[in-house]
Amino acid sequence: MTDKKFQQIAEEVTSKMTTEEQAEQLRYDAPANEKAGLKAYNWWNEGLHGVARAGSATMFPQAIGLAAMFDDELLEKAADITSTEARAKYNTYSSHDDRDIYKGLTLWSPNINIFRDPRWGRGQETYGEDPFLTAALGKAFVRGLQGEGDFLKTAACAKHFAVHSGPEKVRHEFDAQVSLKDMEETYLPAFRALVEEAKVESVMGAYNRVNGEPSCASGYLMNKLKEWGFDGYFVSDCWAIRDFHTGHGITKTAPESAAMALKAGCDLNCGNTYLHILAALEEGLIEPEDIKKACIKLMRTRARLGMFEEKTGYDSIPYDVVSCKEHKAAALECSEKSMVLLKNNGILPLDKNSIKAIAVIGPNADSREALEGNYCGRADEYITFLDGIRRSFDGRIYYSEGSALFNDRVMNLGMADDRLSEALIAAENADVVVLCVGLNATLEGEEGDTGNEFCSGDKTDLRLPETQRKLLRTVLAAGKPVIVVNAAGSAINIEEDCDALIHAWYPGQMGGAALANILFGKVSPSGKLPVTFYETAEKLPSFEDYSMKNRTYRYAQDNVLYPFGYGLTYSEVSCYELTYSDGTASVTIENKGDFDTDEVVQFYIKDTSADAVPNHSLCGFRRVSLLKGEKKTVSVPISRSSFEVVHEDGTREITGKSFTLYAGVSQPDKLSLRLTGTEELAITICP
Repeated sequence: MTDKKFQQIAEEVTSKMTTEEQAEQLRYDAPANEKAGLKAYNWWNEGLHGVARAGSATMFPQAIGLAAMFDDELLEKAADITSTEARAKYNTYSSHDDRDIYKGLTLWSPNINIFRDPRWGRGQETYGEDPFLTAALGKAFVRGLQGEGDFLKTAACAKHFAVHSGPEKVRHEFDAQVSLKDMEETYLPAFRALVEEAKVESVMGAYNRVNGEPSCASGYLMNKLKEWGFDGYFVSDCWAIRDFHTGHGITKTAPESAAMALKAGCDLNCGNTYLHILAALEEGLIEPEDIKKACIKLMRTRARLGMFEEKTGYDSIPYDVVSCKEHKAAALECSEKSMVLLKNNGILPLDKNSIKAIAVIGPNADSREALEGNYCGRADEYITFLDGIRRSFDGRIYYSEGSALFNDRVMNLGMADDRLSEALIAAENADVVVLCVGLNATLEGEEGDTGNEFCSGDKTDLRLPETQRKLLRTVLAAGKPVIVVNAAGSAINIEEDCDALIHAWYPGQMGGAALANILFGKVSPSGKLPVTFYETAEKLPSFEDYSMKNRTYRYAQDNVLYPFGYGLTYSEVSCYELTYSDGTASVTIENKGDFDTDEVVQFYIKDTSADAVPNHSLCGFRRVSLLKGEKKTVSVPISRSSFEVVHEDGTREITGKSFTLYAGVSQPDKLSLRLTGTEELAITICP
């Protein structure tokens, strides 16, 4: 069906309603309208890493873990599975006339904000700190959600437009001041790519202001969408329009806020401020045509989803695909490929034949919450880290919680450190210790979510909570080999030396199985960091400072613990024969080690002309599977935009005459070289 036809349907449906009835449809919880043929519909649904908040669904690793795969093809598959399950649930819920929240086809994902500061609690929802990686993965996710049929399988949403990454505590009143250069160089590229290339159906505004304008009614941002040819619907973040008068002080009343948002181009209100649209109409702040225009756009999305058809090809997707065996297998694969091996002194992989007893210790060892992250569904099966090791190891396992996640005791009536001696005893009786530490969504997440105890979901620093730091020191003092498994959605510095360190993110329902497969060498770890791990938060710029100076790998000058793009495997891989011709970079990669493994070939570009980023920028990547002794040639297109610099006025231009193109399995910096022992290839090229 052509888009002209969808537009025609939308106009016809809208014409059957009065202005008052059209206004009702601009709420996220839109009521039924019999004469227009509309069933009640709740627009609010989530699908960040599986269908969320609506009962059982396959749970993939949290988005930041999915980013660590550096695998747009597998990410698209995960999104397609999410979309399939969303359709299956919608079909069956609708057949029971259940049209509640989180049960629709409009998925408000992905979150493509830039994870500029590791303290941001919602950074776990993003694809990391790099605009190129975020754009590539965001496009893949949108393709997976929306499908390629005559109708949208589900409608994706690029959020939160556009300069939004904390602090959570003041987001309802905060004004993010950002230069035009940083805007175009860092904060806008992913949104532009999703609109222009992936044809994302929806864009969601943010809570904060951007350079004085509320994000959900910003003339600057709305004009960007027009420039890019956006023709979907725009939705406010939830209750963000209310902030216009209660937090930002831009307007004085709810009708004024509703009018400001509607006239700027915000079609749908997640919240209740659009209940005041008719009052705004009576006060002469808006015209009936403003309401009609927004309503038509919303009806067009519903038409694109096939809601006005007798039948679509998606209506027959059965409920039994939800959490099916094949979907769980995909979740396991994602989990295996997302975990990042940061350190290994040779202890991994573990040899089962030489180990009689393993101590599995820590507050995240047997924790479902450590698998989930925020914006999650409820899986019908969870394999915790302890479960996974137990299923894979026939010897003796000693388990101790060791400590609470944050509190100084596990039992309220116990003394402080009430599980510490048990952890030490377990370590003393084992041949090797797997210490499972980290955070969960009660410590990092979104402002207002249940359980975020600190800074409204943001982190105060980059360390483990004190009770876990004490646990780590105690276990290390036992003198046994220690493998630390850190479950967190952001950068953590564990500060202590250990034999091996795995950053597991929030790895989804199959996380424990994935960890065990890595620990015992069934698969080689292959994840890469999509964010920089810093040594300390004390050397970072102010959290409120949105300048990119000394933030992320493109601008950082010091304070780096583990670099963006870094991650070890169990094998030894070499790259050689880097070439560039007609916009395509190629390199040969060979597995010279003793393990079959995946690797991620990374391409970076360096421009020394004025206004270029200080360091270098990712311009291509490709995950590749290599058997022992196997070699492959990897080719990626290098976009013309990779050669552009962004001037202070926000304009783009190619000013350099020659550029350095790098290729390898990490970024071309001295720390990566020291950690991997592998130097990147480099050639000089011209655009």
